[in-house]
Parts: sequence; structure tokens; C-alpha cells
Amino acid sequence: MFDDEEFGEGELLSSSRTEYDVEENILRPKTMDEYVGQDKIKENLSVYMNAAKARGEALDHVLLYGPPGLGKTTLAHIIANTMGTQIKLTSGPAIERQGDLAAILSNLNDGEVLFIDEIHRLNHVVEETLYSAMEDYALDIIVGKGPMARNIRLPLKKFTLIGATTRAGMLSSPLRDRFGIMCRLDMYTPVELQQIVARSARTLGIAVEEEGSYEIARRSRGTPRIANRLLKRVRDFSAVRGSKKISRADADAALKRMEIDELGLDETDRNLLRALIEKFNGGPAGLETLAATINEDVNTILDVYEPYLIQLGFLARTPRGRICLKGAYEHMGMKIPESAKKQLSVFDTND
Repeated sequence: MFDDEEFGEGELLSSSRTEYDVEENILRPKTMDEYVGQDKIKENLSVYMNAAKARGEALDHVLLYGPPGLGKTTLAHIIANTMGTQIKLTSGPAIERQGDLAAILSNLNDGEVLFIDEIHRLNHVVEETLYSAMEDYALDIIVGKGPMARNIRLPLKKFTLIGATTRAGMLSSPLRDRFGIMCRLDMYTPVELQQIVARSARTLGIAVEEEGSYEIARRSRGTPRIANRLLKRVRDFSAVRGSKKISRADADAALKRMEIDELGLDETDRNLLRALIEKFNGGPAGLETLAATINEDVNTILDVYEPYLIQLGFLARTPRGRICLKGAYEHMGMKIPESAKKQLSVFDTND
């Protein structure tokens, strides 16, 4: 285990923000073969891209959706690389006006990729401008006001729009229907994450044992972004400890220091479950009430914490609110309140 005196002032490893930004880019796979997991999506996308290249056309517009950190941005880069074209990056909140979108689209060349992250957060007026751009490759712009106003249609080069979102349900139907290719990214298995950890370790020059990489992988909440982050933090702890190669014991000790348990739950996960059990007798409790209780943002709970807790079978959404399931009580080592036993029987598959 780590002793507190091992981490004296001035001994902690540190890196500048620039170094970590460079690391993130280095870790991104460049080809479909390097991209681990999401096999069905990779197979289908390969077919679509080969067919588009054979026809000499731009790839149809692509919507990538799923929980954060699963590799949507990475996949967009791979699509651009495979199609042999450039990619331009932006996000929904960054495009505030129609003029911003017009400036971006008018500078795209034939076949180029425009990647819009958090596309569900596009301004409504901007979104409507995007309709004709996606469907007709043209921009409809109104010039002037009142009786003197007139509509001008500006032709665009045939581009590929790749939209990424963690909330596909928040996209309007007209926008969603204009994507010819829709891909839902799923959580990764520990084995797939172990491959990602091992690849990232080789790329960063980190020596890690197979059991060490698996220990990191299985606590990464099914998310490559978290797996890479934990790998770098375990590297820091192991380097200060003096380990030349990350073992399972090194990984376990470092992750315990970061308060990440055997299932990958952190302190916020445990606070959420503890509050639901202790303050609301296991639920049901409304999301906003629960967020206020643990002093956490509603959207953060909805996007980051809930999906994994639901996947583990620790939490359930009901019309009346969130409730804790049997697995959560067992993991937290807490007794099921009498008032919660009846509602839990509905979810007990053994009954």
C-alpha cells in the first residue's frame, strides 16, 4: 500500500495541460483495425464507406450516439481518414448564429467531414438552417428585413456531417431523419477495455502487466476515456511508489487511493446510493430532489452516473422516481428498509 509520507511536497509527478492534450491525440486510433470494440458498427461503416468511395461520392450523414467517452469523436476522425478527406470540428453550443454555420459550411470542400459534437444543443434557428444544407447541399439565407427581404440560396459542396450526442432523444425528428447512417455505441466489456489499456500503455511507454491492465479495465465503467484516464493516474502513483511495471497490486492500491471501488464506483456514485437509501428509504425519489441532496448537477447524474448504475442493476427509473435495487444494498452493505421490500419484489427475477 501507499504511505502518506511517500507523497511528500514536491515529489508528486505533474504534467502541463499541453502534454496531456498531446497524449490524448496520440492515444486516438487512426484506423478501423486499431479501433477496439463496436464490431457491428465498424463492419457496417466499412461497407458504407467502401460503397461511397466506389461511387465517387461523399459518405452519407452519420449520427453517433451513446454515453460519453465511448469514442464518438475518435470514430469521426477514423471515418475522415478512411475516406481520405479532412475533418473540421465544432460543437452545438459553439454555433450561436446562422452566420456561424454559413461560414463553416461554405468553407467545406467536396467530401470533407464536418463533426458537430453535442449536436442536440444546437440553437433551434441554426438547426433549421442545417436542414437544407444536409438534404439539398444548399444554404437558404434571408437578406434584408420587412418588404425588402429576399431569399438567397447558396450552393454548397457535397460534405458529410457527423453528429455526436449523448441524448439522441433530444434531437428533433426533422434533424434526426436527415441522417442516413445512425450508430448507437455500447458500453465496452472488461476484455475490450483491457486491449485499449494495453495499447495505450504501449503508446505512452508505460510498462504494465496483464493483470494490472485488467484491474484498470474492469474498474473503468465500460468507458475507454475513463480507462485511459485511470491508466495515467495509476502510472503516476506507481512511478512515485518506485514500481517499474504496473502490477495488479499497484493498480489496486492506486485505485483505492482514488476511492474507486472494485466495480468502478466512485464517491459520487456511493453518495447517490447512500442518499437514496438513508434519506428516501430506497426511493422512489425525483431526480432533481436527489441531485439537490448530494449537491450534484442533474445533467451530470443523468448522463454520467445513472447509466452505469442502471447497467449494474443498482438503480431503476420508475414513473415516481429513482429507486435502489437489491444489488445496491448488498454492495453498500446496507439493510433493505421494510418499506422498500414490497417495491423491490417487482424487480426480483427470482420471484
